[in-house]
Amino acid sequence: MKKSCVYLVIMVLVMLKALPAAAQKDSGFVLSRTIPGEYTYFTTDNLDNIYLLTTGNQLKKINSRGDSAGVFNDVRRYGKLFSIDATNPLKLLLYYQSFATIVVLDRFLNPRNTINLRRQNIFNVKAIAASYDNNIWIFDEGDGKIKKIDDNGDVLQETVDLRIVLDTIPSPAVITDRDAFVYMYDPNKGFYIFDNYGALKTKIPFLQWKNVEVWGGNVYGFTDSSFCRYQPGMLNLKEFALPDFIRNARQVKASNGKVYVLTQKGVELYEIK
Repeated sequence: MKKSCVYLVIMVLVMLKALPAAAQKDSGFVLSRTIPGEYTYFTTDNLDNIYLLTTGNQLKKINSRGDSAGVFNDVRRYGKLFSIDATNPLKLLLYYQSFATIVVLDRFLNPRNTINLRRQNIFNVKAIAASYDNNIWIFDEGDGKIKKIDDNGDVLQETVDLRIVLDTIPSPAVITDRDAFVYMYDPNKGFYIFDNYGALKTKIPFLQWKNVEVWGGNVYGFTDSSFCRYQPGMLNLKEFALPDFIRNARQVKASNGKVYVLTQKGVELYEIK
């Protein structure tokens, strides 16, 4: 590991030891809206659209006014849906990990194309993400490389084998492209932050965070008891105590300055005060 990364790790650990003095505890979650229904999964985009997977395996898009904006009924064609990337509202990415297949939908949830990663000899991918230039990031654990692919699945760019430059190879659950950086998060190893050319910039050892998101230069995640926000490079970790109704939720997501909570009755939107 590079000296700069070691230094950052030490500083972060020192900061964590100082908690709770350095952390802010708060429980100011104010309910602003509810979308009723029975859902198993959801995600959002930067336009406040919400994508809801029903118990009947129908994918529904609800716009910021609460109106229906699209429906996709063929969710189970490639098995169980593993994740949805809605970074680009015009290009929704559905990932089926068991079949190494990406289904691309347009903004009305009409199918555009399907990418079979196995045809590119890529077999072990846990996470995908939309890239800033309208392509797709994947992490190929088979050869330890971050790869950018196009809509045909052709590799446009790839890093060196990360097993050469890292002590242990990550197994990221999340990849996010934000503000000229690519964030990979492995709950057992922490955040790995790369530039858009694949150079490792830093590593942040926050472990076992759930529902990780990145926006506005901050990384966000949830522990069993707290909502966490950290600004890379500033050593500024803040924690907000979670009320019981969020701790017991089926799914929680922080996005666009709001917290979205999936319950048995639907999706609830909260402002943080």
